[in-house]
Amino acid sequence: MRVNMNFRVGVGYDVHRLEPGYDLWLGGIKIEHSKGSVGHSDGDVLIHAICDAMLGAAALRDIGFQFPDDDPMLKGVDSKLLLKRTAALVSDAGYAIGNIDSTICIQQPKIKDLIPIMQQALEDVLNLESGSLSIKATTTEKLGFVGNEQGIAAYTVVLLYKKQVDL
Repeated sequence: MRVNMNFRVGVGYDVHRLEPGYDLWLGGIKIEHSKGSVGHSDGDVLIHAICDAMLGAAALRDIGFQFPDDDPMLKGVDSKLLLKRTAALVSDAGYAIGNIDSTICIQQPKIKDLIPIMQQALEDVLNLESGSLSIKATTTEKLGFVGNEQGIAAYTVVLLYKKQVDL
């Protein structure tokens, strides 16, 4: 028996090292801090987790498969472009975004006041209604690589739904 799956759920996770001399891009915005995210692209851990969740839900593999880190054309690329391309891949597969829920794990800097700006930036890129994308932030109480400010991590869950075709 074949079941028509109208909904798909995807989970994304990403982590990047934090080091001096790099910019800290998070949720599509640049944040002033003494350390930045090390990556092949701009290192936006939140966007990368969102892309992975979307790609996984649509069974399109992962961000490393779609946008390899050995591609010189992607060196330093704005991760908002990767997010826009991911949204197009998901749409071409017949899916639309229902909602996105994300958690950023970062010890410093405190980002709670920047979350609405990140939400707006990402909703704009994805053409989502306000309130369709949630971002939360937490520390790890000074435990592990996040707590020691050696890295940053993000987790995301996304709900996709099958787009209806009008005849």
